[in-house]
Amino acid sequence: MAIQLRKLFNASSLTTQLIFSFILVVILTAITVGLPAILLIREQLDRQAWSQVDQGLRATKSLYEAKQVEVENLAILTGRRPTLYELVEARDETSLRLYLSALQVETGLNLIVVCDYHKDVIASTDQQMASDACKTWRTDGFRVVGTSAGEQVWLSAIHTMETADIEADAVIVGLKLDDQFANQMYAQTGLEQVLRAGGQIVATSLRIGRSELQDLDRQQVSRFVNGEVVYNKFELDGSPFYSAHIVFADSEIETEVALDVSQILATRTRLALSFGGGILLVACIVSVLGVFLARRIGRPLVGLADAAGEFQKGDLETPVVVQASVSEVEMVARALERARLDLERTIKHLQQEKAWSEHLLESIVEGIVTLDRQGRIIYFSQGAENILGLSRETVLNHPCDEIFHLAEIGSLFSQAIPAPGLRAKLILEVAGGRQITLSITQARLAPSEVSDADVVLVFRDVSEEDVVHRLLGNFLANVAHEFRTPLSSLAASIELLLDQAPELNADELQELLVSLHLGTLGLQTLVDNLLEGASIEAGRFRVSPRRSQLERIIGEAIRMMQPLLEKYGQSLQVELIPDMPLVNADERRVVQVLVNLLSNAIKYGPSDGEVTIRVERRRDWVTINVADQGPGIPAELRTDIFRRFTYPRSLSNSAKFGVGLGLSVVKAVVEAHGGQVGVSDNPEGGAVFWFTLQVMNE
Repeated sequence: MAIQLRKLFNASSLTTQLIFSFILVVILTAITVGLPAILLIREQLDRQAWSQVDQGLRATKSLYEAKQVEVENLAILTGRRPTLYELVEARDETSLRLYLSALQVETGLNLIVVCDYHKDVIASTDQQMASDACKTWRTDGFRVVGTSAGEQVWLSAIHTMETADIEADAVIVGLKLDDQFANQMYAQTGLEQVLRAGGQIVATSLRIGRSELQDLDRQQVSRFVNGEVVYNKFELDGSPFYSAHIVFADSEIETEVALDVSQILATRTRLALSFGGGILLVACIVSVLGVFLARRIGRPLVGLADAAGEFQKGDLETPVVVQASVSEVEMVARALERARLDLERTIKHLQQEKAWSEHLLESIVEGIVTLDRQGRIIYFSQGAENILGLSRETVLNHPCDEIFHLAEIGSLFSQAIPAPGLRAKLILEVAGGRQITLSITQARLAPSEVSDADVVLVFRDVSEEDVVHRLLGNFLANVAHEFRTPLSSLAASIELLLDQAPELNADELQELLVSLHLGTLGLQTLVDNLLEGASIEAGRFRVSPRRSQLERIIGEAIRMMQPLLEKYGQSLQVELIPDMPLVNADERRVVQVLVNLLSNAIKYGPSDGEVTIRVERRRDWVTINVADQGPGIPAELRTDIFRRFTYPRSLSNSAKFGVGLGLSVVKAVVEAHGGQVGVSDNPEGGAVFWFTLQVMNE
């Protein structure tokens, strides 16, 4: 074993020495030859950049001199124009100003001023600049003029002209050196331009604020200082610049040219990277060659190492095949192949069992969650995803208190988990603010004597069961109340009849009989709604529509509701249409619909109010409207008002109890006829319940 380790160590050392020797030779060669070349290229590119700055500076000086000559020539040409002489002699200021404006456009000058020998302005294209120019501009060249907006620099020229009756008039022309002028200079030289007067920037072609440019940090390059020329480096918006500036003789005007050297620096960087990449490529090639030679020397052992590496990655299907002339290596290869086969059979068996277990867990409707010792979620079943609306990826490795939020403020889920063998109901708040009720049990993935173990939680959504229990309780309570009220009234009326019938007069008997009739009618309506609700729930609800007279249906409903109208002191208005059509309807069911709607309208309407039945026809359908003057139905409740166990009494403190079935029966009957039902606002206050029936063709 020691001999094999020494051989393996020597082979590894040889491989390392071969690879690093080749790489070291390449790197030393590249440093010896390439580094001076890179430094030389870097220096040459730098000198070229500064040379371009020098050329640009000289070109800028030449352009300024040419501009000065051009301005002087324009002053001479302007002062010698015959028309100008005539206008000056005539002292026609209006015509003279118009003429000067035309000359300004023609020559491209920014200022033309005509002064008399008293240094007063005769005419000018800029009155504000004219007075200062006539009195202070005495020679050609640069002029610095202070204005409210800051200092301005002008390139000016003066020409004295002789007139017949005036001793000496003068023409002053000027070219304003502003940002537009700097941009023109940039277009001609290819370098950015900056013009200063008294150290303050007055014009620039750079796209930056003058104050920011003024405060820009410049690094002076001392070895390039040449006479009056000063060279600087600075950076603007991430781009490096080389610049040079000089002061014009006999003036405080200073010009600076700047060259964006980002492309030059990028070229320099690309050359360095290309050279370095070449070195790296050669080093890689040499490394590959060294690896190839090393593998040829130790190929059998490398093959065994690769096979072991494939085992580690989970590849147990590739057989171990190693060609070696050493018997010991072949023995190791055969042993490794036998181990591979045994391990492959074992893993396949475990994978089958794992797949069966996972399939079983995923098919369970209940949610299954596993927590580690720190309370983090390490398993989240498909049932848990369906119940909580959370994906497995978003909850794994998160603390359970971070994922499960109890509706009770201040309580933690981990503290509410029941002990093993017990069951608890917890109310959780999930996405969207929705609350669900979970029935949770716990188990531990370790023997009971071990306190520190993983925890398995199994939970089931019992929210609907709780809702059903609450609804059933409310329903039974309301049904009991609905039965008890009319039964108590019936019992009292019957008892009164039994005890005092001979002593009662006709009106009192009539009142008792009406009370008995209303109680019986209420019980009948309640029983009908209960029976219809049960048949709807059981799926046995059917209607038998036939040709029916709508006025007869309405009359029957009114007849049944008349005692209730009289009891509450309300009036009924009926608005029918001419030539009432025949409808396709189950008369008994439609009467029940009208009875339910009228009953609600009467009970929810005010005393001495009015209930209206109105019939409208639209093509093959008639619409029956029942309008009341009650509190109305808010828009947000109109969708739910036709559901079972929805109680309109929540809309009014004076509303009566109900079982929450009347409107749901109305909806079921109307939709079984193929019609529609709905509710809208009554313009006179209250609500309008409406439904439609199909008209029978004549």
